[in-house]
Amino acid sequence: MRLAGKLAAVAIAALVAGCGPAKDDGKTVVGFSQIGSESGWRAAETKMARKAAQDRGVDLRIDDAQQKQENQIRAVRAFIAQGVDAIFLAPVVATGWDAVLKEAKAAKVPVVLLDRLIETPDESLYLSAVASDSVEEGRVAGNWLVGALAGKPCRVVEIQGTVGASVATNRKQGFGEAVAKGPGVQIVRSQTGDFTRAKAKEVMESFIKAEGAANICAVYAHNDDMMIGAIQAMKEAGMKPGKDVLTVSIDAVPDIFKAMADGDANATVELTPDMAGPALDLLAQYRKDGKAPRKWVQTESKLYTPETAAAEYARRKDMY
Repeated sequence: MRLAGKLAAVAIAALVAGCGPAKDDGKTVVGFSQIGSESGWRAAETKMARKAAQDRGVDLRIDDAQQKQENQIRAVRAFIAQGVDAIFLAPVVATGWDAVLKEAKAAKVPVVLLDRLIETPDESLYLSAVASDSVEEGRVAGNWLVGALAGKPCRVVEIQGTVGASVATNRKQGFGEAVAKGPGVQIVRSQTGDFTRAKAKEVMESFIKAEGAANICAVYAHNDDMMIGAIQAMKEAGMKPGKDVLTVSIDAVPDIFKAMADGDANATVELTPDMAGPALDLLAQYRKDGKAPRKWVQTESKLYTPETAAAEYARRKDMY
């Protein structure tokens, strides 16, 4: 009965991740616990992960966690039960991973973090992380705003990402450090928009009501989707984003380039959605020679402004 129970548990875990036993065709099998599809960027990351795996002949099994850590922990355990060769994890929050990652380590299943980092006293629990420097992303955004203001004072409102996510904490930190150098630049309100357009629109509406439209000089959003929601709220309030109100956000998704081309936004900092490609390459090398890769494979944080927006929109709209 005990053996039957264990076998049943394994079967159930496999079903949770939406696929059967690993390695049935000799391919490298990678389980990917994706946060969800809360933004255009996140959907693009998933799309590009599928393509990167297909190009490399890898069986990539993606589980959508719907922005819940408990779903991600459940998926990681299911992947371990399946006997996958590796696990990719885009962590929804920074803490609370040690127990499940210890299980992966004990099972000799290497874990690679994608686009976000975690907080742990034991970095041996994951093989590597492919991610940007999200503090630098915020810093690039803040430096652009200070430069655009050219010494003028400014009341800034900030729409944060998911509370507890490393990327939200870091983007806030970097931006705050940069704008502190601008004379008279103040972040007067800061609230989470959960990385979604709908929530960010609600947050921006509350900012406008609290501050008054005329008193908001600039908006900083931790991702472009939230900025799109904020732009909608500003337009409905009779404001002119991109003109009377400066905007800067992060991700560089197609819709923000369209907004810039239309004159409704001013700047974005790129976060490439191609995280899985470099992760698959380092995993292949690790499986070949057994040498631990770099702990952090850092992607570039590039600033884009309206001058190239139309061309970038045309180039990117079919990539996402």
